[in-house]
Amino acid sequence: MTSGITKYLFAGFGGQGVLFIGKVMAQAAMLAKRQVTWIPAYGPEMRGGTANCSVIISNKRIGSPTVGKPDIALVMNEASYQKFIASVVPGGTLYVNSSIVPDLQGRDDIKIVRVPVNDIAHEIGEAKVANIVMLGVIQALTPTLEDEILIKALVELAGKKPELADLNSRAFKAGIEYAQKHF
Repeated sequence: MTSGITKYLFAGFGGQGVLFIGKVMAQAAMLAKRQVTWIPAYGPEMRGGTANCSVIISNKRIGSPTVGKPDIALVMNEASYQKFIASVVPGGTLYVNSSIVPDLQGRDDIKIVRVPVNDIAHEIGEAKVANIVMLGVIQALTPTLEDEILIKALVELAGKKPELADLNSRAFKAGIEYAQKHF
């Protein structure tokens, strides 16, 4: 998060929506007239296999689209935790889905935020929005863009499904509320 540049890494298994979170961040950055890159990576098995994406949001031109050391990382499963914890830049933040990732050994030089996003999503009534709940938590604790722009991106990416836009907006707000109460 130096010089107006924020580097993100979102990781989990296919079907957890980590690529979608990256798309939301990229779309929101474009709406905010910021420079942005979004690079997805996933295994050949897709749903159920490993998936991650990197996003860079900047106030100025981005020299390289790769994220070697993210400022902010999200891991939705244990395999992603093991794979990416070492990559977070010292002083960065690692968001962990504590609903399914056990309390593992961490690092002293980064902030680790554990959030039971699957549980919160179940309370909302839809398990598939755990990713959006976590996006709300990230936004509450380490914002890069305005809340309204992220919600607009969520609505745009829902396309012609207003019920999905509403569900995503509620999940996003639930994440923000959880962060405000617990951190």
